[in-house]
Amino acid sequence: MTVSSNTKRRWALITAIRGALMLLGGLYAIFFPAAALTALVIVGGALLLIDGVLGLWSLTFGGAKTGNFWFDAVRNALAIILGILVLVSPLIATLLTATFLMTLIALQAIVVGAMEIYIVVKERALYAHIWPVLLSGVIYVLFGLVVLLFPPAAAGVLVVVAGFLMVFYAAGLFGLAWRLNKKA
Repeated sequence: MTVSSNTKRRWALITAIRGALMLLGGLYAIFFPAAALTALVIVGGALLLIDGVLGLWSLTFGGAKTGNFWFDAVRNALAIILGILVLVSPLIATLLTATFLMTLIALQAIVVGAMEIYIVVKERALYAHIWPVLLSGVIYVLFGLVVLLFPPAAAGVLVVVAGFLMVFYAAGLFGLAWRLNKKA
C-alpha cells in the first residue's frame, strides 16, 4: 500500500506537535518542578475519580459482573473517595504521594546497596577488584539515606531530571518529524 505525500506530511505535523507538547511539558517540569508534580497528582486524582464512577456505573448498569461484587464496589468507592480527597487538597496529596514514593525509592536503594556491600565482601575472592562494586554499594546506601531524609526535595530533583529527559525526547521527535517531512 502506497502512502500519499499528504498523509506523510500529516504524520510529520502530528509528530512535530507531539514534540512541541513534550518540550513544553519538559520545560515546565524543569522550571516549575513543584507545580509539575502537583499537576501530575491532580491528573491522577481526576483519573481515580473517573475510574471509580465508571466502575460503579458499569457494576450497576453496564452488566460488568466479575463474580466478586462487593470487592469491586468497595474498590470503586475507595477510588472515588481518594480521587475527591486528592482534588480537594492537591498540595497535601502531592506531599504525601511524593514522600511515600521517595521513601520506597530510598528503602530500595539502601537495601540494594547493603546487599551489594554484603555480597562483595562475602565473595571477594571472586572479584579481581572489589572497590568498584563496594563503592557502588556505598553510593546506593548514601543516595537512599539522602532521599530518606529529604523526600520532597528528592521528588523535586527527580521531576527536574524527568523534565530534561522530556526535552531530549522532544528533540528526537522534532528530528523524526523533519525526516518524515523530507520524505513527503
